[in-house]
Amino acid sequence: MNRRILVTSTDLMMVQFLLPHIRNLSENGYEVEIACSEVGGRMQEVRDKIGDCVKKVYTVNLHRSPINPGNFKGFREMKHIVNQGCYDIIWTNEPVMGVITRLAAKNTRKSGTKVLYMVHGFHFYEGAPKLNWMIYYPIEKAMAPNADVICTVNQEDYKRAKSFNVREAKYIHGIGINTERLTVGENRKDIREELGLKDDDFFVLSVGELNENKNQKVIIQAIALLRDKNIHYILCGKGDQLDNLKKLVEEKKLKQNVHFLGYRTDVVDICSQADVYVMPSKREGLPVASLEAMYCGLPLVTSNIRGLTDVMENGVSGYMCSSEDVKGFAKGIKNLKNNPEMRKKMGEHNRQTVKPYCIEETKKEILKLIMDFR
Repeated sequence: MNRRILVTSTDLMMVQFLLPHIRNLSENGYEVEIACSEVGGRMQEVRDKIGDCVKKVYTVNLHRSPINPGNFKGFREMKHIVNQGCYDIIWTNEPVMGVITRLAAKNTRKSGTKVLYMVHGFHFYEGAPKLNWMIYYPIEKAMAPNADVICTVNQEDYKRAKSFNVREAKYIHGIGINTERLTVGENRKDIREELGLKDDDFFVLSVGELNENKNQKVIIQAIALLRDKNIHYILCGKGDQLDNLKKLVEEKKLKQNVHFLGYRTDVVDICSQADVYVMPSKREGLPVASLEAMYCGLPLVTSNIRGLTDVMENGVSGYMCSSEDVKGFAKGIKNLKNNPEMRKKMGEHNRQTVKPYCIEETKKEILKLIMDFR
């Protein structure tokens, strides 16, 4: 008889990261059902992409905020799903979904159901706002005994999880980067022609939502410090900081050097044509976009935060500095622009470094996590 497993997450995480692992579980004999909170309006996409590898797909009414009163309804829905499902294993992801699922599974755990809680980045971390520590830390600490295993994707969170009252804490190399769609390209014409860039212009790239946490303003300020007309900063993504970032570009008189491309479906092609990838984030769990850039053979200039410190070595993979260190980012970009051989060497190093983070390897890690429940 096949073992039954319920996987819970947001619709966004399911679409962006978890589907390959769902298929892998199904291919290895597990009877899989999934339950998602629709925070991104992508439940139909989940259903379309999941195909016939899951038996049932549930939508649960949950919100991203842990204190939203609407989550009580979601808890009742999740408890009903868990109680009627007769699951052998429950694998839950994301903070709010993780709390609700573990609470809903308290009684079924007494009957033998095993619970895996996967942490993709605690909201409390070194340098996090005090409010995060006041809200999220006590919740996660109190909820820890309600999982059989807490699994993390970076070393800082792993050390924190081990300090909790949990049966077992484990670490894996993230949820995987899809290397099949990543190429190291030599053809630099497409995006450069679109933007009117010359072949010898220096192409600095970042990919991600334009928000306060991603902190793209620091790179714009760094470009302003350098005042090099051949350095161009390309941003792929959209978000609530777009207008503020454009205003900053105008103030710094950088309209010819900073390019907002919005949401793009050809990010991989763009990445393969860049010279350096930058990530000035204030917080990350394990940044997939940076891992993909490393696989494409790019050197990086990043903030020295958890997740990034797991894969980056300062001066070897690229350069690291404080997320607010404008001069540090400017120096890193300038050094890489002036040293093409160093860029090549760092890029080759990065491509080797990220191999354990590739999807085929992480599928094995996650499958083993599940199979270890006996």
